Amino acid sequence: MSFFPGTDPEAGDAFACDAIDTLIIPKVSDIGGFEVKRALPSLKRKLVGPFIFFDRMGPATFRPGEAIDVRPHPHIGLSTVTYLYDGTIRHRDSLGTEMVIAPGDINLMTAGRGIVHSERSPEETRSTARRMSGLQTWLALPNDKEEMAPAFENTAAAAMGVLDDGKAHARVLIGSFHGATSPVAQYSDTLYVDVTLPAGGEIEITADAEERAIYVAEGVIEIAGDTFAPDQLLVFRPGDQIVVRSERGASFMLFGGAALGSRRYIWWNFVSSSRERIEQAKEEWKSRRFDIVPGDEEEFIPLPER
Repeated sequence: MSFFPGTDPEAGDAFACDAIDTLIIPKVSDIGGFEVKRALPSLKRKLVGPFIFFDRMGPATFRPGEAIDVRPHPHIGLSTVTYLYDGTIRHRDSLGTEMVIAPGDINLMTAGRGIVHSERSPEETRSTARRMSGLQTWLALPNDKEEMAPAFENTAAAAMGVLDDGKAHARVLIGSFHGATSPVAQYSDTLYVDVTLPAGGEIEITADAEERAIYVAEGVIEIAGDTFAPDQLLVFRPGDQIVVRSERGASFMLFGGAALGSRRYIWWNFVSSSRERIEQAKEEWKSRRFDIVPGDEEEFIPLPER
């Protein structure tokens, strides 16, 4: 799940250069001093390619004794993608996986017909002060994969394809970009790239992907003469070639891919092309018919009453 049970953000959109179809200002929530910004789904945009959920976590500093403790909870019909800039999270799931997510790695957990997992600060880090910053996104699965067997994969930072031409540094987390490729599994055409621009840097975003957006993580970027600050999500028009520049340096996440071609419903942690399937998942969680998480069996998040 995400780190806060927020509702869809209000539209803070304003059109800028012609290349930008939608500008989304995330809704911000605070959970005990840990700030989370939700950019998708929004009132004006539900998906970009398969991306149906986009949360920016932090940045924040935890004092000794403070921690993230997301109790076991279920998912169907999606893949969760966890990517950290700073800090660590221990992931456990009902497949028996236990993995400490490190900065730069990709954790891809595919729920398919159903999975349960928890996300907690590792016990060995809780006595020290530490930073936490990252992204959690969800990828809606295509129709023929919605009921696939659940799966988990962790891909280390060193395995990612890299582009570095002096004007930009890009790590390809999922998909291919400017000839660099990621080994992470794709269930539909997906693009996910961590881009850093030095002062005076620039990068071209080609029109290869059907749907594309960027989320500004740090610094200020410029597109066609307009500037955009951190924590803004820019959805581009299909087919346009885009050049992103930064006078003083910036970082952003490029993401998107092929449109799914069919409607998706989202309720709590469940995503499906069928309302009936979501109702079934709600009843299964309420009646405790999902699998347990080995090593984290004592707690769980109850089904919301809404």
